[in-house]
Amino acid sequence: MKILIPTAKQMKERKEVEKKGISDKSRKVLLSILKVEDLAKFFKIKNEQAIVERKRFEDIKNNRSKEYCALELFDGLMYRNIKRDNLNEVEKKYLKNIFITSSFYGIINVLDNISPHRLDFLNNLDVEGESLKKFWQNEYDDALKNEEIILSLLSSEFEEVFSKEIREKMYKVVFKDNGKIHSTISKKARGMFITKMMEENILDIEEIENIEFEGYKLKEKKERLYIFER
Repeated sequence: MKILIPTAKQMKERKEVEKKGISDKSRKVLLSILKVEDLAKFFKIKNEQAIVERKRFEDIKNNRSKEYCALELFDGLMYRNIKRDNLNEVEKKYLKNIFITSSFYGIINVLDNISPHRLDFLNNLDVEGESLKKFWQNEYDDALKNEEIILSLLSSEFEEVFSKEIREKMYKVVFKDNGKIHSTISKKARGMFITKMMEENILDIEEIENIEFEGYKLKEKKERLYIFER
């Protein structure tokens, strides 16, 4: 089983780890970003933030950046609700099944080392004449083409990077509160859901049906879609 989760804009630098550097594909993305003259406009952020982001990418380019475990560095709502401390051996092993879909690094395991950066698939970046989604599609597909069980906790923004053939293989999970999907609440629910899967060491897709946490339980199942509600 491979569980797919998105990145997060929020980051928190914790324990620095061994430096691994970036792949050739990531370097092509990096060089394309550094060609953008107005990063504030590109990222839709303030000038002060844009200066920080440019320095981050320059540091990565010049091998000056620090690296951190991806699971610990990303600090959005979903990540803050994933159990990250005091893991037992079974939970640590389970993390090998969880992968992050990054527009800068490609598909990486949550235990891989990365540097602080800002980029997502909504950013209109041209990389060698291709959009970010098109640039990464073959590598994304290759990472999953031999997987029988793919559990997606991704938004459409990330899922659209994959070809239709791969998307049709995915199992999806949706979280509702009182019959409605709320973006913020769903992010928290994803994190708690992952924690529950880790704690119960769930590797069989059918076992998902029995998961209950924080008032959520399976409300409906439609082919490859699981709807949890509270």
